[in-house]
Amino acid sequence: MVQKAERVGPSRNRGGNSAGKPIGNITRGTTNPNRMRRLDRWLAGPQAWRLRAAVEPLVVDLGYGASPATAVELFERLQAVRPDVRVCGIEIEPERVRSAKPLERPGLSFHAGGFEIPVPGRPVMVRAFNVLRQYEEADVPAIWQLVQSRLAPGGLFIDGTCDEIGRRVTWVALDPDRPLSLSLSVRFGAFALPSDVAERLPKALIHRNVPGEPIHTFLQAMDRAWLEAAPLASFGNRQRWTAMCRSLRDAGWPLQDGPARWRLGEVTVAWEAVAPLQTH
Repeated sequence: MVQKAERVGPSRNRGGNSAGKPIGNITRGTTNPNRMRRLDRWLAGPQAWRLRAAVEPLVVDLGYGASPATAVELFERLQAVRPDVRVCGIEIEPERVRSAKPLERPGLSFHAGGFEIPVPGRPVMVRAFNVLRQYEEADVPAIWQLVQSRLAPGGLFIDGTCDEIGRRVTWVALDPDRPLSLSLSVRFGAFALPSDVAERLPKALIHRNVPGEPIHTFLQAMDRAWLEAAPLASFGNRQRWTAMCRSLRDAGWPLQDGPARWRLGEVTVAWEAVAPLQTH
């Protein structure tokens, strides 16, 4: 059962959650095994230093859905980085938690809750994928702030969206103080133009893909660079995507990654370059 979206704002979050009611709404819960692989690969790659440096290697999968498969996958992938990692899957629907309990093992547990993240300790990573899409855009800052307030120093909150099988994926990364970056990750062959990923933009950006907004400008720049790199298609889409990214960087876009990530169909840009304008 999907809960009718309830507004989440500063008034609900101020002073904590004294009534004990989880903060958030029940989602559709649809998920598929291996759906989050592109993000997990990023967390276990460029962001692995955060987990290695953490005093307490606590990671939260927030709103993992009707199946705990992606939470189990996250645990197994991050174990390769930090064998003593502790992954807590959190769901607001109690029945989903009960169904996941048989999969618990040392380092992996499941809990009922919401954006307040009701687990001991401060997580170094929080993943919320396909969770915020049902909320109002106006609710996003308060949700971000609530989760950010729970992060450990140096922690990272990921607010992302993807298609049903993880071929088009986007996510915003935030530290305890501010948004850091937007990442786009696509499977070669799953798009005609890079801007096809727009339908999977996070809630903070999906309604901003209109002329005059920075995210629209960035996606259009990607499309132009992709088309200009068409002669490299005979060498493969990896070469073409890499050329596109180099062109974007040369044009002044503040890309935060390099060829090793580009070859995976991934690109990360500084948040300031794509952040929504204050007014439409």
